[in-house]
Amino acid sequence: MSAATNGPALILIGPPGAGKSTVGHLLAAAWGTTFRDTDADVEAAAGRSIPDIFIDDGEEVFRALERTAVATALAEHDGILALGGGAVLDEGTQAALAGRRVVYLSVSLAHASPRVGLSGNRPLLVGSPRRQWQVLMDARRPVYTALASVEVSTDGRSPEQVRDAVLAEVALP
Repeated sequence: MSAATNGPALILIGPPGAGKSTVGHLLAAAWGTTFRDTDADVEAAAGRSIPDIFIDDGEEVFRALERTAVATALAEHDGILALGGGAVLDEGTQAALAGRRVVYLSVSLAHASPRVGLSGNRPLLVGSPRRQWQVLMDARRPVYTALASVEVSTDGRSPEQVRDAVLAEVALP
């Protein structure tokens, strides 16, 4: 797997409920580095939660904040980086991920449902959460697959087992 010479040691992508943040923290601890989540960066920059941004300003404003957060993290962060589930849909982000260590944490709807809780905390899953999650995945799966050098399924695995599976696939930087 090729890797950019600067920027994050590893980038995690995948849908809501895949465990990017949980596994990212475990990988950072295993590699003795730091963890960063672009969703947290967006919330910090906006001073409010992602659901509030969606409700008050709409998805377009959120996506603009997200693009900035991803570009900044790719330039500044050298540890483990988790991207928000939809960040990969931006063409600029896709181009910026080329040549980097990208791992797609995949998860089925059956396993994502209890993790996500299918609550109002996920703005794109409002209405019929299970159906919306499936629609999102149908659109995003080809992008996740194309961007990642490695895919690790999180179905039926503990976060520690997922960490170990990633470590088995990706050499330390």
